[in-house]
Amino acid sequence: MRYLTAGESHGPQLTAIIEGFPAGFFIDFEQINKQLARRQQGHGRGGRMKIETDTVRCVAGVRQTKTLGSPICFIIENKDYTNWEETMHPMERTGVAHPQTAPRPGHADLVGALKYHHTDDVRNVLERASARETAIHVAIGALAAQLLASVGIRVSSRVLSIGSYEGDEQSLDIQAYLDTVRAQGDSVGGSVEIMIEQMPAGVGSYVHYDRKLDGILAQAMLSINACKAISFGAGVQLGIWQGSQAHDEILYENGMYKRKTNHAGGIEGGMSNGMPIVMTATLKPIPTLMKPLQTIDLAKHNEVTQTFRERSDVSVVHAFSVVAEHVVAWNIAQVLCEQLRSDTIEQFQADVQQLRKQMRGMVTDAKVNSECTE
Repeated sequence: MRYLTAGESHGPQLTAIIEGFPAGFFIDFEQINKQLARRQQGHGRGGRMKIETDTVRCVAGVRQTKTLGSPICFIIENKDYTNWEETMHPMERTGVAHPQTAPRPGHADLVGALKYHHTDDVRNVLERASARETAIHVAIGALAAQLLASVGIRVSSRVLSIGSYEGDEQSLDIQAYLDTVRAQGDSVGGSVEIMIEQMPAGVGSYVHYDRKLDGILAQAMLSINACKAISFGAGVQLGIWQGSQAHDEILYENGMYKRKTNHAGGIEGGMSNGMPIVMTATLKPIPTLMKPLQTIDLAKHNEVTQTFRERSDVSVVHAFSVVAEHVVAWNIAQVLCEQLRSDTIEQFQADVQQLRKQMRGMVTDAKVNSECTE
């Protein structure tokens, strides 16, 4: 399986073409839209979320909600486009309204403008580099999550911290903290955990570098806007512990292989080992601030200036958690479909069942011994 996306933040729509999805699978579009709604929630979101009510529209590859095996096309309309049509219309050539020439630190603006010769208007960069594009990734991942659920695999996520606070936006202390940050015109990052439960052992490979499961997942996670770090299991703590503390001892009980702990985070040698796969990801503060930072003006011979102000979020950690969950769901489904037969849903489900049997039931309840640290 693979997919390609297109679309700009304030353009008409976001589009995805998905190739290689198994035929014969019934899609629950209501569930996909519920996941899109999750991405828009969270204390600290900006005004854009009051405009958009993301829903997916399928225009190819599906008939009567059943996949055909041909490429699937998803579309999410940008309702904010009506406010930007003069600036972002693909066809009109009446001149660019309000070009931006002050690149923001921490964004793709400057490097992208130099690389693609967009120094006359960095909006040509920021529109595609915007995290708005993650909406279509959630829709794609929600489709993959349904495929995984059909073979008993569940992907979930939770917020671990926001700024210097542990926990998520449900905490009144964190909400007050975010309100203070908003009043200061600033932004904060945070960290999230992603868990894959009931994952069959033996997915991935130790044979080739590009087929190692942790390598695939790490690349996917770091491709998400503003993600700056990823770790598995106990993560950086493994650099402190001794080997006798770090490695997960093996047991054999009732015809099944088990582990005492899960410090490896469910992956050894580039392959799933039957334990829950546990990842932690860190998100930097978003670079669009109401309190401007120092930069240069490309249109005024690199004269020192301040970054432009635009409607922005204070915290997108909750949204990042949802995006990360669905990016991981897609990559797990993709690896399984490449490793197993997947022309039809029946082939896929049968091969997952056979893989579990081959690996002698190396699947442990996520509620048992799933802690990442001691």
